[in-house]
Amino acid sequence: MMNPLRVVIITTVVALFCFFVIISNAQPLPPARPDGFVYTNVGPVDPNPVAIEAFLDPVCPDSRDSWAPLKLAMSHYGSRVSLLVHLLPLPYHDNAYVASRSLHIANLLNSSSTFPLLEQFFKYQDKFYNDQTKNLSKAFIVKEVIDFATLAVGNSLQPQFQAAFSDIRTDLKTRVSFKFSTSRGIYGAPGFIVNGFVLPGVGSPIDYNGWRKIIDPLVAMKRM
Repeated sequence: MMNPLRVVIITTVVALFCFFVIISNAQPLPPARPDGFVYTNVGPVDPNPVAIEAFLDPVCPDSRDSWAPLKLAMSHYGSRVSLLVHLLPLPYHDNAYVASRSLHIANLLNSSSTFPLLEQFFKYQDKFYNDQTKNLSKAFIVKEVIDFATLAVGNSLQPQFQAAFSDIRTDLKTRVSFKFSTSRGIYGAPGFIVNGFVLPGVGSPIDYNGWRKIIDPLVAMKRM
């Protein structure tokens, strides 16, 4: 009879091997398009703007608190600054993945609804907190998210929105966002990269004055 401890060790090794095989084969090719949602700013086109990448979780309070100051900074600088938003559904927020997937679907069906839906999640975020949904089934939560999201996307698109939750491609887009974020060294939300450099303080919001201190010197250097 095989030693029970040896059985446990062999089983664990086999399970880990299968896990890494699945992970390595889950995304065999790069995505067809770069990850992220482009935030459209106003003003004359700047061929070399200060490039900001934001990594946000739609049901994360710190991500929510970071959004208004960032939008205000974008409004102040206009096209001198560009913004690309990536989704990072944190695993300890139970509904972050479903919410993030709904944003990818919204972007596919009606791209102009992407940021209104993100802001809608931020405004009514408590509907999808862990405690509020801990006794609900996954299927019920998905239905709630679909109903919630179609308010921003358009009620006429509800059938397409529901069908998209059964489409593996929207699942893969959401996974790519998560993998992309972690590959850039962003392990919490909100996280920010400016001109290719990760800003310190990942997981904490930056207020408007903080953005001014970061961006003002970069804009001034461009004039030199």
